[in-house]
Amino acid sequence: MDNLKPNILIVDDEPINLDIICAHLEQDDYRLVKANNGEDAWSILQSNPTEFDVIILDRMMPVMDGMQVLNNIKETDLMEQIPVIMQTAKSDNQDVVDGLKAGAYYYLTKPYDGDLLKTIVRSALNSRQHEKNLVDSLREGRRIFDLMSFGRFKIHNLRECSLVASQVAHLCPEPHRVVTGISELLINALEHGNLKIGYQAKSDLMRRGMWQIEVEKRLHSSDNIGAYIELEFNVTVDKIQIRIRDQGVGFDWTPYMDFDPDRAFDPHGRGIAVARLSSFDDLEYIGEGNEVVATVNKRPAGKVN
Repeated sequence: MDNLKPNILIVDDEPINLDIICAHLEQDDYRLVKANNGEDAWSILQSNPTEFDVIILDRMMPVMDGMQVLNNIKETDLMEQIPVIMQTAKSDNQDVVDGLKAGAYYYLTKPYDGDLLKTIVRSALNSRQHEKNLVDSLREGRRIFDLMSFGRFKIHNLRECSLVASQVAHLCPEPHRVVTGISELLINALEHGNLKIGYQAKSDLMRRGMWQIEVEKRLHSSDNIGAYIELEFNVTVDKIQIRIRDQGVGFDWTPYMDFDPDRAFDPHGRGIAVARLSSFDDLEYIGEGNEVVATVNKRPAGKVN
């Protein structure tokens, strides 16, 4: 196995669908592994729980359907962070919402465009690498956070977002679950708040592979020199509160607190909902939306509901 190549598991009970997906992806530098049904896929995953970077999973299959495979993945500590792209012929809104709430990273409705598949796979791989980098930073975290009850950071760029997220997460009982949520809120404040990159603009940039380039360009523009995000944390006997403020005009945050099937096919747009459900015990936007408070309760280790 070539460990330098991203490993993608493709699961579909129709051989022609497996061939089509592989044909779209084989020109990229991926290692592709195929499974003909959910049971075979689960067997492969159990044998190699840390091998795969992305899973493309058919929803409707005999033997073991995609939802059962997805539930198994999300209940297994070594696999739960693997992005899962659910592909299906069912496009009913409730089916899409159920899949997203169960942990599917993205949805693709058959038949779909090959370029869209490649964009979503690339986005999922980027997210997976970002999450791995955050976890690596956690392992190197400073124990000084055990002694802190209050702190404030000024954050200027993407690198600082990752650095602060990986360190502040140490305040929480399960830092590996919280770190991605903190990072998501910080990046959202940076790109949408300070840099004024709108939802559709980000979609277009991601499809063209230009998102990070545009972020760096705007960071160095005269309009944004000196701009920063503020993260403040407060530790009490029973909880940790993390407050993030940006210098933008705010946004309508209400549609992003839950999974919206209308955004299920976009290359982004689920981060706040995922953070609310998976990383924090409470998440509240204040006022116009340029301030958010995340709360993590202190309790014995276990899954965040």
